Amino acid sequence: MSSSNGGGTAAAASELPRPEGLEGVVAASTALSHVYGEEGRLVYRGYDIHELAGKASFEEVAYLLWIGHLPSRDELETFTRKLWGNRALPDGVIATLAALPADASPMDALRTGVSALGAIDSARFDDEPDLDEAIALAARVPSILAAFYRMRQGLAPLPAREDLNTAQHYLYQLFGNEPEARHWKPLEVYLTLLADHGMNASTFTARVIASTQSDLCSAITGAIGALKGPLHGGAPSKVLDMLNEIGSAENVDAWLTTALDSGARLMGFGHRVYKAEDPRAEVLRGMAEEASDEAFFALSKRTEERALAMLEERKPGRRLYTNVEFYSAAVLAAVGLPGDMFTPTFAVSRTAGWTAHVLEQVGNNRLIRPQSAFVGRTDRRFVGIDDR
Repeated sequence: MSSSNGGGTAAAASELPRPEGLEGVVAASTALSHVYGEEGRLVYRGYDIHELAGKASFEEVAYLLWIGHLPSRDELETFTRKLWGNRALPDGVIATLAALPADASPMDALRTGVSALGAIDSARFDDEPDLDEAIALAARVPSILAAFYRMRQGLAPLPAREDLNTAQHYLYQLFGNEPEARHWKPLEVYLTLLADHGMNASTFTARVIASTQSDLCSAITGAIGALKGPLHGGAPSKVLDMLNEIGSAENVDAWLTTALDSGARLMGFGHRVYKAEDPRAEVLRGMAEEASDEAFFALSKRTEERALAMLEERKPGRRLYTNVEFYSAAVLAAVGLPGDMFTPTFAVSRTAGWTAHVLEQVGNNRLIRPQSAFVGRTDRRFVGIDDR
Protein backbone atom coordinates (compact mmCIF):
# COMPACT_ATOMS: atom_id res chain seq x y z
CA MET A 1 0.00 0.00 0.00
CA SER A 2 1.42 3.39 -0.93
CA SER A 3 2.14 5.91 1.78
CA SER A 4 0.66 9.38 1.92
CA ASN A 5 4.05 10.70 3.06
CA GLY A 6 6.38 9.44 0.34
CA GLY A 7 6.65 8.29 -3.24
CA GLY A 8 4.68 9.62 -6.14
CA THR A 9 5.58 12.25 -8.69
CA ALA A 10 5.76 15.94 -7.86
CA ALA A 11 3.44 18.10 -9.92
CA ALA A 12 5.10 20.15 -12.61
CA ALA A 13 5.45 23.83 -11.82
CA SER A 14 3.02 26.13 -13.55
CA GLU A 15 4.01 27.55 -16.91
CA LEU A 16 3.19 31.02 -15.61
CA PRO A 17 6.16 33.34 -15.02
CA ARG A 18 7.23 33.46 -11.39
CA PRO A 19 8.85 36.77 -10.42
CA GLU A 20 9.58 36.26 -6.74
CA GLY A 21 8.05 38.95 -4.55
CA LEU A 22 6.11 40.18 -7.61
CA GLU A 23 9.24 42.06 -8.70
CA GLY A 24 8.64 43.83 -11.99
CA VAL A 25 4.92 42.98 -12.06
CA VAL A 26 2.59 45.91 -12.78
CA ALA A 27 -0.27 45.57 -10.28
CA ALA A 28 -2.14 48.84 -10.85
CA SER A 29 -2.14 52.13 -12.73
CA THR A 30 -1.60 55.20 -10.58
CA ALA A 31 -1.20 58.93 -11.03
CA LEU A 32 -0.20 59.50 -7.40
CA SER A 33 3.54 58.92 -7.14
CA HIS A 34 6.38 57.11 -8.82
CA VAL A 35 9.87 56.01 -7.84
CA TYR A 36 12.49 56.39 -10.56
CA GLY A 37 14.93 53.95 -9.03
CA GLU A 38 17.78 54.21 -11.52
CA GLU A 39 17.79 57.99 -11.28
CA GLY A 40 17.11 58.32 -7.56
CA ARG A 41 13.97 60.40 -8.06
CA LEU A 42 10.56 60.46 -6.37
CA VAL A 43 7.60 62.26 -7.93
CA TYR A 44 4.23 63.16 -6.35
CA ARG A 45 1.50 64.09 -8.84
CA GLY A 46 4.12 65.48 -11.24
CA TYR A 47 6.23 67.27 -8.62
CA ASP A 48 9.77 66.12 -7.90
CA ILE A 49 10.03 65.63 -4.14
CA HIS A 50 12.63 68.40 -3.94
CA GLU A 51 9.95 70.83 -5.17
CA LEU A 52 7.81 70.01 -2.14
CA ALA A 53 10.09 69.12 0.79
CA GLY A 54 10.63 72.15 3.00
CA LYS A 55 8.38 74.28 0.80
CA ALA A 56 4.90 72.75 0.91
CA SER A 57 3.13 72.06 4.20
CA PHE A 58 2.05 68.52 4.96
CA GLU A 59 -1.56 69.69 4.55
CA GLU A 60 -0.76 70.91 1.04
CA VAL A 61 0.87 67.58 0.18
CA ALA A 62 -2.10 65.60 1.50
CA TYR A 63 -4.43 67.80 -0.56
CA LEU A 64 -2.22 67.25 -3.62
CA LEU A 65 -2.36 63.48 -3.22
CA TRP A 66 -6.10 63.36 -2.59
CA ILE A 67 -7.30 66.04 -5.04
CA GLY A 68 -4.60 66.09 -7.70
CA HIS A 69 -3.34 69.67 -7.53
CA LEU A 70 -1.90 72.03 -4.95
CA PRO A 71 -4.60 74.09 -3.24
CA SER A 72 -5.28 77.79 -3.58
CA ARG A 73 -5.23 79.80 -0.37
CA ASP A 74 -9.02 79.50 0.01
CA GLU A 75 -8.99 75.78 -0.82
CA LEU A 76 -6.23 75.17 1.72
CA GLU A 77 -8.10 77.08 4.44
CA THR A 78 -11.28 75.07 3.87
CA PHE A 79 -9.37 71.81 3.69
CA THR A 80 -7.29 72.35 6.83
CA ARG A 81 -10.37 73.39 8.79
CA LYS A 82 -11.97 70.06 7.88
CA LEU A 83 -8.81 68.05 8.55
CA TRP A 84 -8.09 69.66 11.91
CA GLY A 85 -11.74 69.46 12.92
CA ASN A 86 -11.66 65.64 12.65
CA ARG A 87 -8.89 65.03 15.19
CA ALA A 88 -10.99 64.07 18.22
CA LEU A 89 -11.31 60.36 18.97
CA PRO A 90 -14.54 58.61 19.99
CA ASP A 91 -14.60 57.60 23.66
CA GLY A 92 -14.72 53.94 22.65
CA VAL A 93 -11.40 54.20 20.82
CA ILE A 94 -9.80 55.80 23.89
CA ALA A 95 -11.22 52.98 26.05
CA THR A 96 -9.84 50.36 23.63
CA LEU A 97 -6.38 51.91 23.77
CA ALA A 98 -6.57 52.14 27.56
CA ALA A 99 -7.23 48.40 27.74
CA LEU A 100 -3.95 47.58 26.00
CA PRO A 101 -0.91 46.67 28.11
CA ALA A 102 1.49 49.56 28.63
CA ASP A 103 4.29 47.58 27.02
CA ALA A 104 2.36 46.94 23.81
CA SER A 105 4.07 48.03 20.62
CA PRO A 106 2.81 51.44 19.43
CA MET A 107 2.36 49.88 15.98
CA ASP A 108 0.10 47.25 17.52
CA ALA A 109 -1.77 50.02 19.33
CA LEU A 110 -2.19 51.95 16.09
CA ARG A 111 -3.42 48.88 14.22
CA THR A 112 -5.86 48.15 17.04
CA GLY A 113 -6.98 51.78 17.28
CA VAL A 114 -7.74 52.08 13.56
CA SER A 115 -9.62 48.78 13.61
CA ALA A 116 -11.58 49.92 16.67
CA LEU A 117 -12.37 53.20 14.96
CA GLY A 118 -13.90 51.30 12.05
CA ALA A 119 -16.10 49.30 14.41
CA ILE A 120 -17.07 52.12 16.78
CA ASP A 121 -17.65 54.77 14.13
CA SER A 122 -19.04 52.37 11.55
CA ALA A 123 -21.70 54.82 10.43
CA ARG A 124 -18.90 57.01 9.09
CA PHE A 125 -16.52 54.36 7.76
CA ASP A 126 -18.72 51.50 6.54
CA ASP A 127 -19.59 52.96 3.14
CA GLU A 128 -17.47 52.92 -0.01
CA PRO A 129 -14.35 54.92 0.86
CA ASP A 130 -14.56 58.61 -0.07
CA LEU A 131 -12.63 61.80 0.49
CA ASP A 132 -14.42 62.72 3.71
CA GLU A 133 -13.51 59.33 5.19
CA ALA A 134 -9.89 59.73 4.08
CA ILE A 135 -9.68 63.12 5.77
CA ALA A 136 -11.32 61.84 8.95
CA LEU A 137 -9.00 58.84 9.22
CA ALA A 138 -5.80 60.76 8.44
CA ALA A 139 -6.73 63.31 11.11
CA ARG A 140 -7.28 60.62 13.74
CA VAL A 141 -4.15 58.48 13.20
CA PRO A 142 -1.81 60.90 15.04
CA SER A 143 -4.40 61.26 17.81
CA ILE A 144 -4.52 57.48 18.28
CA LEU A 145 -0.76 57.28 18.62
CA ALA A 146 -0.51 60.26 20.95
CA ALA A 147 -3.28 58.93 23.18
CA PHE A 148 -1.58 55.56 23.57
CA TYR A 149 1.84 57.16 24.08
CA ARG A 150 0.53 59.21 27.00
CA MET A 151 -1.59 56.47 28.53
CA ARG A 152 1.31 54.03 28.66
CA GLN A 153 3.05 56.60 30.88
CA GLY A 154 0.01 56.97 33.11
CA LEU A 155 -0.95 60.33 31.59
CA ALA A 156 -4.34 61.38 30.25
CA PRO A 157 -4.70 61.94 26.49
CA LEU A 158 -4.86 65.59 25.55
CA PRO A 159 -7.96 66.95 23.83
CA ALA A 160 -7.60 67.81 20.16
CA ARG A 161 -6.99 71.38 19.06
CA GLU A 162 -7.81 73.07 15.77
CA ASP A 163 -5.13 75.77 15.71
CA LEU A 164 -1.95 73.77 15.05
CA ASN A 165 -0.70 72.13 11.87
CA THR A 166 -0.26 68.36 11.71
CA ALA A 167 3.38 68.28 12.81
CA GLN A 168 2.80 70.80 15.62
CA HIS A 169 -0.36 69.08 16.83
CA TYR A 170 1.19 65.61 16.85
CA LEU A 171 4.10 66.78 19.02
CA TYR A 172 1.72 68.77 21.23
CA GLN A 173 -0.51 65.76 21.85
CA LEU A 174 2.52 63.59 22.57
CA PHE A 175 4.42 65.86 24.93
CA GLY A 176 1.88 68.35 26.25
CA ASN A 177 3.45 71.59 25.08
CA GLU A 178 3.58 73.54 21.87
CA PRO A 179 6.75 72.52 20.05
CA GLU A 180 9.49 74.87 18.96
CA ALA A 181 10.05 75.43 15.27
CA ARG A 182 13.37 73.52 15.46
CA HIS A 183 11.31 70.42 16.30
CA TRP A 184 8.12 70.67 14.29
CA LYS A 185 9.66 71.94 11.06
CA PRO A 186 12.00 68.94 10.57
CA LEU A 187 9.07 66.67 11.42
CA GLU A 188 6.91 68.38 8.79
CA VAL A 189 9.61 67.82 6.16
CA TYR A 190 9.75 64.17 7.22
CA LEU A 191 5.97 63.84 6.92
CA THR A 192 6.09 65.38 3.45
CA LEU A 193 8.86 63.04 2.28
CA LEU A 194 7.16 59.84 3.50
CA ALA A 195 3.59 60.56 2.39
CA ASP A 196 3.68 58.24 -0.62
CA HIS A 197 6.17 56.00 -2.40
CA GLY A 198 4.77 54.12 -5.37
CA MET A 199 3.49 50.57 -5.10
CA ASN A 200 5.25 49.54 -1.89
CA ALA A 201 4.14 46.59 0.25
CA SER A 202 1.76 48.47 2.56
CA THR A 203 0.20 50.48 -0.28
CA PHE A 204 -0.32 47.28 -2.26
CA THR A 205 -1.93 45.72 0.80
CA ALA A 206 -4.34 48.65 1.16
CA ARG A 207 -5.28 48.46 -2.52
CA VAL A 208 -5.84 44.70 -2.40
CA ILE A 209 -8.22 45.08 0.54
CA ALA A 210 -10.00 48.02 -1.07
CA SER A 211 -10.39 46.01 -4.29
CA THR A 212 -12.64 43.56 -2.42
CA GLN A 213 -15.02 46.50 -1.68
CA SER A 214 -14.08 46.40 1.99
CA ASP A 215 -14.13 49.56 4.11
CA LEU A 216 -11.40 52.17 4.51
CA CYS A 217 -10.44 51.25 8.09
CA SER A 218 -9.95 47.62 7.06
CA ALA A 219 -7.69 48.68 4.21
CA ILE A 220 -5.58 50.94 6.42
CA THR A 221 -5.44 48.38 9.23
CA GLY A 222 -3.93 45.95 6.74
CA ALA A 223 -1.48 48.58 5.51
CA ILE A 224 -0.34 49.25 9.08
CA GLY A 225 0.29 45.53 9.55
CA ALA A 226 2.47 45.49 6.43
CA LEU A 227 4.37 48.63 7.48
CA LYS A 228 5.21 47.07 10.85
CA GLY A 229 7.63 44.60 9.27
CA PRO A 230 11.35 45.45 9.49
CA LEU A 231 11.78 44.90 5.74
CA HIS A 232 9.37 47.77 5.13
CA GLY A 233 8.77 50.44 7.76
CA GLY A 234 10.32 48.90 10.85
CA ALA A 235 13.93 49.81 10.06
CA PRO A 236 14.48 53.37 11.43
CA SER A 237 14.41 52.25 15.06
CA LYS A 238 17.00 49.60 14.19
CA VAL A 239 19.19 52.34 12.71
CA LEU A 240 18.98 54.16 16.04
CA ASP A 241 19.86 50.93 17.87
CA MET A 242 22.89 50.51 15.58
CA LEU A 243 24.10 54.08 16.11
CA ASN A 244 23.63 53.83 19.87
CA GLU A 245 25.60 50.59 19.91
CA ILE A 246 28.45 52.17 17.93
CA GLY A 247 28.45 54.99 20.46
CA SER A 248 30.85 57.51 18.94
CA ALA A 249 32.49 58.45 15.66
CA GLU A 250 35.78 56.96 16.89
CA ASN A 251 34.22 53.50 17.15
CA VAL A 252 32.69 53.41 13.67
CA ASP A 253 35.38 51.55 11.71
CA ALA A 254 35.88 48.81 14.27
CA TRP A 255 32.16 48.28 14.79
CA LEU A 256 31.36 48.14 11.06
CA THR A 257 34.25 45.77 10.38
CA THR A 258 33.07 43.38 13.07
CA ALA A 259 29.47 43.57 11.85
CA LEU A 260 30.37 42.94 8.21
CA ASP A 261 32.81 40.16 9.08
CA SER A 262 30.01 38.39 10.94
CA GLY A 263 27.60 38.77 8.01
CA ALA A 264 25.32 41.22 9.82
CA ARG A 265 23.13 43.53 7.78
CA LEU A 266 23.82 47.26 8.10
CA MET A 267 20.55 49.07 8.71
CA GLY A 268 19.79 52.13 6.58
CA PHE A 269 21.63 51.07 3.44
CA GLY A 270 20.32 49.56 0.21
CA HIS A 271 16.84 49.65 -1.27
CA ARG A 272 14.69 47.28 -3.32
CA VAL A 273 14.00 49.95 -5.96
CA TYR A 274 16.59 52.73 -5.70
CA LYS A 275 19.88 52.05 -7.50
CA ALA A 276 21.07 55.56 -6.66
CA GLU A 277 20.85 57.58 -3.47
CA ASP A 278 17.33 57.76 -2.05
CA PRO A 279 16.32 61.41 -2.63
CA ARG A 280 14.52 61.43 0.70
CA ALA A 281 17.77 60.53 2.45
CA GLU A 282 19.46 63.48 0.78
CA VAL A 283 16.86 65.91 2.17
CA LEU A 284 16.80 64.31 5.62
CA ARG A 285 20.60 64.47 5.87
CA GLY A 286 20.34 68.25 5.76
CA MET A 287 17.49 68.26 8.27
CA ALA A 288 19.44 65.97 10.61
CA GLU A 289 22.45 68.27 10.52
CA GLU A 290 20.23 71.18 11.57
CA ALA A 291 18.17 69.33 14.19
CA SER A 292 20.59 66.84 15.78
CA ASP A 293 23.20 67.61 18.38
CA GLU A 294 26.70 67.90 16.94
CA ALA A 295 28.05 64.63 18.33
CA PHE A 296 25.13 62.51 17.14
CA PHE A 297 25.24 63.98 13.64
CA ALA A 298 29.00 63.41 13.51
CA LEU A 299 28.41 59.78 14.46
CA SER A 300 25.69 59.43 11.80
CA LYS A 301 27.76 61.05 9.06
CA ARG A 302 30.88 59.04 9.85
CA THR A 303 28.87 55.82 9.94
CA GLU A 304 27.28 56.63 6.58
CA GLU A 305 30.61 57.47 4.92
CA ARG A 306 32.46 54.42 6.19
CA ALA A 307 29.54 52.02 5.63
CA LEU A 308 29.19 53.08 2.00
CA ALA A 309 32.94 52.70 1.44
CA MET A 310 33.07 49.27 3.09
CA LEU A 311 29.97 48.02 1.27
CA GLU A 312 31.42 49.05 -2.08
CA GLU A 313 34.70 47.35 -1.23
CA ARG A 314 33.07 44.11 -0.10
CA LYS A 315 30.12 44.05 -2.50
CA PRO A 316 31.33 45.88 -5.62
CA GLY A 317 28.68 46.68 -8.18
CA ARG A 318 25.75 46.08 -5.80
CA ARG A 319 24.87 49.81 -5.85
CA LEU A 320 24.07 50.06 -2.16
CA TYR A 321 23.29 53.61 -1.09
CA THR A 322 21.90 55.38 1.95
CA ASN A 323 18.13 54.94 2.21
CA VAL A 324 15.46 57.00 3.92
CA GLU A 325 15.58 55.03 7.17
CA PHE A 326 19.15 56.08 8.00
CA TYR A 327 18.58 59.80 8.49
CA SER A 328 14.95 59.30 9.52
CA ALA A 329 16.41 57.93 12.75
CA ALA A 330 18.47 61.07 13.34
CA VAL A 331 15.60 63.45 12.56
CA LEU A 332 12.96 61.64 14.62
CA ALA A 333 15.30 61.25 17.58
CA ALA A 334 16.16 64.96 17.37
CA VAL A 335 12.50 65.97 17.66
CA GLY A 336 12.14 63.90 20.83
CA LEU A 337 10.59 60.63 19.69
CA PRO A 338 11.69 57.32 21.21
CA GLY A 339 12.69 54.56 18.81
CA ASP A 340 9.46 52.58 19.09
CA MET A 341 7.53 55.63 17.81
CA PHE A 342 9.55 55.95 14.60
CA THR A 343 7.56 53.52 12.45
CA PRO A 344 4.20 54.73 13.85
CA THR A 345 5.20 58.27 12.88
CA PHE A 346 5.96 56.92 9.41
CA ALA A 347 2.33 55.76 9.41
CA VAL A 348 1.11 59.28 10.32
CA SER A 349 2.63 60.46 7.06
CA ARG A 350 1.83 57.45 4.88
CA THR A 351 -1.88 57.44 5.81
CA ALA A 352 -2.26 60.30 3.34
CA GLY A 353 -0.81 58.15 0.57
CA TRP A 354 -2.59 54.96 1.60
CA THR A 355 -5.99 56.63 1.62
CA ALA A 356 -5.28 58.35 -1.70
CA HIS A 357 -4.46 54.96 -3.22
CA VAL A 358 -7.65 53.47 -1.81
CA LEU A 359 -9.68 56.28 -3.40
CA GLU A 360 -7.88 55.73 -6.70
CA GLN A 361 -8.51 51.97 -6.49
CA VAL A 362 -12.24 52.25 -5.81
CA GLY A 363 -12.57 54.89 -8.52
CA ASN A 364 -11.74 52.30 -11.18
CA ASN A 365 -11.92 49.03 -9.33
CA ARG A 366 -11.12 45.51 -10.36
CA LEU A 367 -10.62 42.80 -7.78
CA ILE A 368 -6.88 42.15 -7.37
CA ARG A 369 -6.52 38.41 -7.69
CA PRO A 370 -3.07 37.24 -8.88
CA GLN A 371 -2.20 33.72 -9.92
CA SER A 372 0.28 31.49 -8.14
CA ALA A 373 2.66 28.88 -9.53
CA PHE A 374 1.62 25.56 -7.98
CA VAL A 375 4.61 23.36 -7.15
CA GLY A 376 2.92 20.81 -4.91
CA ARG A 377 1.94 17.19 -5.56
CA THR A 378 -1.30 15.99 -7.14
CA ASP A 379 -1.05 12.19 -6.79
CA ARG A 380 -1.57 11.47 -3.10
CA ARG A 381 -4.18 8.98 -1.87
CA PHE A 382 -5.79 8.85 1.55
CA VAL A 383 -4.53 6.13 3.90
CA GLY A 384 -6.45 5.23 7.05
CA ILE A 385 -4.83 6.17 10.34
CA ASP A 386 -4.22 2.54 11.34
CA ASP A 387 -2.14 1.95 8.20
CA ARG A 388 0.03 5.09 8.32
